[in-house]
Amino acid sequence: MTDRLYYHDSFLYDFDARVVDSLVRGDRHAVVLNRTTFYPTSGGQVHDTGRFLLEDKREVAVIEVAEDEAGRIFHFVAEPMAAGTAVHGSIDAARRRDHVQQHSGQHVLSAAFIRLFNMPTISFHMGGESCTIDLETQGLTGGQADRVERLANEISGEDRLVSIRFVALEEARSLGLRKLPPKQTGDLRLIDITDFDLTACGGTHVRSTGQIGAILLRKIERVKQGVRVEFVCGLRAVAAAHKDYVTLTEAAGIYSAHLHDLPQQVRKSLEESKAAGKAQHKLVEELAELHAQRLLAETTGSPRIVTSIFPDRDAIFIKLLAQRLTAGGCDVVALLAAGGGHPALVFAQSPGQGNNMGQLLKDAMTQLGGRGGGTADMAQGGLPTGAADMARVDQILRETKGKL
Repeated sequence: MTDRLYYHDSFLYDFDARVVDSLVRGDRHAVVLNRTTFYPTSGGQVHDTGRFLLEDKREVAVIEVAEDEAGRIFHFVAEPMAAGTAVHGSIDAARRRDHVQQHSGQHVLSAAFIRLFNMPTISFHMGGESCTIDLETQGLTGGQADRVERLANEISGEDRLVSIRFVALEEARSLGLRKLPPKQTGDLRLIDITDFDLTACGGTHVRSTGQIGAILLRKIERVKQGVRVEFVCGLRAVAAAHKDYVTLTEAAGIYSAHLHDLPQQVRKSLEESKAAGKAQHKLVEELAELHAQRLLAETTGSPRIVTSIFPDRDAIFIKLLAQRLTAGGCDVVALLAAGGGHPALVFAQSPGQGNNMGQLLKDAMTQLGGRGGGTADMAQGGLPTGAADMARVDQILRETKGKL
């Protein structure tokens, strides 16, 4: 078995080792070492990356690190390496420090949720930009989240000692661990945050809570198993806060408002936009009514077949127009096309007539390369943007008129 150096020192970035097995997993080269400080993806924490320096001065990139059910640690490398090869391994120190901050911050947060509200952590996931913990609870209020965040940052600021020790499983059962692994044999590796949290964990951690830095809760959402909390710690928290500030400052500048007044300005803008939208829709309805009156006055025959193309109007307008045309009489058929926005067709008829507008529209769309459908009395469909030839559309409308 590989000696896991990271179990004892999370800040050991360089080490010497020897390849004990070289193999191909899937379509990638992998090696097993006699000892390593590379952490494999496990327990919610993602793997380390880095490089191997060989005796001939060549460098081989370590792309991923994984562990199988038997406990073997595979270092996936950029090129094959023979068993017996001596290597000097170096992990990406910045990546490790980030993982150390996120994972230790998770321990503090999980303990805070237990202490304040008895909400146990079900699972933990470390992502590239943020991390999440899933809590076993029916709900989490903003006020509760604020209290947890404050307590977690107080523990971080107190710079409490974080120690590692190994104990037998039976002894661990009597120590009041926050969480015992469901399947465990042999000794347990315990992470002890002085007078705050004690739990079994195989991940990499800080030496004291001050190394975590700031702990920032970002998002709360309901999930199937409870509540998911998104968070960031340390330099991630600083980067996230800075990005938020830049974004909000730019948005506030657009509104010529103070940063803290931005939510009020956005709400006001949305209300004005909704009001303007309603007013515009009312005007479009009135315009459609006027067009319907004009077109009906200009159309004769039985049924009265209205065929018209509106190059600058959209699908909403011609649908409203079709409804106005067919609502006032029992013998009207409307074959309409719009060229604005996403080009569209609407075929409609007054109820009770023998035509099938849905089938007629499908036939037209087949020729024009669009898609659509509907009922016997009204159907609509869209044409490919930029591909609609209005002369061709006019021809199809005339051919459809001839089928009535």
